[in-house]
Amino acid sequence: MTHSMNNTPVPLHEAERVDDLLTHDLRIIQSDEVFSFSMDAVLLARFASVPPRGRVLDLCTGNGVIPMLLTTRTKASIEGIEIQPRLADMARRSVSLNGLEERVQIHEGDLRELHLTAGYGVYDAITVNPPYMPLNGSDLKLNSHQAMARHEIGCTLEEVIQACVRLVRTGGKVSMVHKPQRLVDIISLMRKHRLEPKLIRFVHPRAHLEANMVLIEAARDGKPEVRLQPPLIVYNEDNQYCPEIMDIYYGNKEDTSQ
Repeated sequence: MTHSMNNTPVPLHEAERVDDLLTHDLRIIQSDEVFSFSMDAVLLARFASVPPRGRVLDLCTGNGVIPMLLTTRTKASIEGIEIQPRLADMARRSVSLNGLEERVQIHEGDLRELHLTAGYGVYDAITVNPPYMPLNGSDLKLNSHQAMARHEIGCTLEEVIQACVRLVRTGGKVSMVHKPQRLVDIISLMRKHRLEPKLIRFVHPRAHLEANMVLIEAARDGKPEVRLQPPLIVYNEDNQYCPEIMDIYYGNKEDTSQ
């Protein structure tokens, strides 16, 4: 089966579907057999500081949702790296489906080794939505694709941060979405490896509930100074998306980088 968009036929494999990214007429190939993107990736793509031009890298890119969303905010060259061959293939086909081959390049490989081919300090900005959970045995209950997306099987948090430091230029920005429970680990590891946290924003499912996501941005070799943005609330009292979430998902605003 194939799916065509902008006269670009792209093959779909068994159990795959094409979903609407709800902005700029973008589409993405997904499957229930692998880990699909969720709100955290969308929020990171709007939170991250990205340069108007230059080179941007997305680590743990999965099916390529963040690189494609970033094309709506910057004219930079955007790359993604994904260790799972099936997801990397889905990402490449999604890029082709949207006619973004000249804007986005997907690498299949290990982020811990990317500097060996790409070089050191070559990216102006990096985004990453890494696996959230340390290995604890529960990963064995999931299929391999879901397990690698959720648990630190292919890389640990420290290895992700080390990769960021190797790949981003001095003064370049690294933006991450993670669980608030890991915030102390994130900050301590970033400082250990020359990334200075500059901006933090907590995401709350509702105003009266504790945060279930944290967005954090750091600068390589930056000076110590961190700002806390106002909390981002997902749902209002009527169980509807709050206006800012609606704008993030459905709005057509262009670059919102710092």
